Amino acid sequence: MTSTDKDDLRPEYDFGKLGKAVRGKYFQRYGVGSNVVVIDPDLTEAFPNAKAVNDALRDILARKTRRAT
Repeated sequence: MTSTDKDDLRPEYDFGKLGKAVRGKYFQRYGVGSNVVVIDPDLTEAFPNAKAVNDALRDILARKTRRAT
């Protein structure tokens, strides 16, 4: 038996009291409170992470604001 095989959960954790798991239990609540956007695969090279997407959106917004004034 290796150290990774050892059951190291505390005895006070009684998973029998948790009840049955419900798939999608928080799905609607998550959708209301988040702004997750999935970009198309062909855009991932130009926008590899959240910072790249946010920087581009801020640039577009700044240009739009400058034109409006």
